[in-house]
Amino acid sequence: MSNPFRGEPAHGALPFAAGVCATTIEEALLTRRSLRAFRPDPVPRATVAEILALASRAPSGTNIQPWKVRVLAGSERDRLSKAMVDAYLSQGEEGFKYPYNYYPVKWREPYLGRRRKVGWDLYGLLGLTRDNKEGMARQHARNYMFFGAPVAMIFTIDHDMELGSWLDYGMFLENIMLAARGKGLDTCPQAAIAAAHKVVREVLAIPESENIVCGMALGYADPDAIENGLVTVREPVEQFAQFMGFE
Repeated sequence: MSNPFRGEPAHGALPFAAGVCATTIEEALLTRRSLRAFRPDPVPRATVAEILALASRAPSGTNIQPWKVRVLAGSERDRLSKAMVDAYLSQGEEGFKYPYNYYPVKWREPYLGRRRKVGWDLYGLLGLTRDNKEGMARQHARNYMFFGAPVAMIFTIDHDMELGSWLDYGMFLENIMLAARGKGLDTCPQAAIAAAHKVVREVLAIPESENIVCGMALGYADPDAIENGLVTVREPVEQFAQFMGFE
């Protein structure tokens, strides 16, 4: 298995067998990746419910547990996907704006370089060049198909929750992704779903009192999909951590 703490190549074989359960926390952490191609095999409702129950053990300030989830499969997942894809193809990115500032308002290094690298590494695997705007748009539209995953999750938070609750929410989302690995499942957290918030709100009748945080695809990885060969680089610990007071 490749070691993410030493940095990784931009692509390569899956570092785990698709559908195999992670048996330790370390294995779940090392094999969790944002995959962009799934098999259509259904995931039982009971399995998803168990994953969410495990994830709900995430800490939250004074235990307020600010998360809300809509879990979609079958025709309901297809209905939302169709509405989002139709809207995206007709409106383009100009019609899909985040309801909050997910990314920096002004990009700078090292964050801009990291963002560009992962984007072009993915497009390179797919054979998409910078001038192939149509191809890149089609790939982006796959977000709204949940990359073929049989289960789609939409996450919301009450609009009067503050920054601390959004931080708590991140721990809940990570727990879902790790718990999924323990079931032999994979995920892709999707900020792009928040950009489609107007469509999502209308299709799922989500009240204005809830902010759409993001979406997530859940299912069994397609081991033959070339895009699932993407392995992102991680900075070494020494680059982002300072150790003080150790002997």
